[in-house]
Amino acid sequence: MTATNPMLLIFSGLPGAGKTTLARLLARRLRASYLRIDTIEQGLRDLCGLDVQGEGYRLSYRIAQDNLLLGMSVVADCCNPIALTRREWTRVAEDSGAECRNIEIVCSDREEHRRRVEGRASTVPGLVLPTWKEVRERDYDPWERAEAVRLDTAGRSVDQSFADLLALLKLEGIGPDSDSAEGQCLA
Repeated sequence: MTATNPMLLIFSGLPGAGKTTLARLLARRLRASYLRIDTIEQGLRDLCGLDVQGEGYRLSYRIAQDNLLLGMSVVADCCNPIALTRREWTRVAEDSGAECRNIEIVCSDREEHRRRVEGRASTVPGLVLPTWKEVRERDYDPWERAEAVRLDTAGRSVDQSFADLLALLKLEGIGPDSDSAEGQCLA
């Protein structure tokens, strides 16, 4: 990957599946810009007093495009639950001349997913995390198989999941290194 070949890597999935953990690791490995929708939306609530609906996504699209146009790859960490947001992310990549990779993170083991959701703490000041009931009832459109790389983190360590992600993405020259994710939890 070079400055003339930026990528937009969009993480999608329900809360507690492991998106943030893996997105952070990938951004660090690629030395890419990292955009977390939770952080942006909470900032809009705190600084602007907004009842945030789609503003966080729309602001993120602009920030991502600015970075892509500079030749920097971007990792977007979001639930990305509906077809509309998915199309908008793709449009950002197209308008920027960047390659687009959609990554869906799932946790197929219901009890493990529940433990993750109920056991995690917010890393964004002021952000109230969803309850297990809210996660289960959240609107989330299924992906078409060819639209996204899908990674199931159930029963897998962070290191295993990250190695699987790198293999699925087939990123040349980007493989496991000495930075271990040992001790981190997928949530």
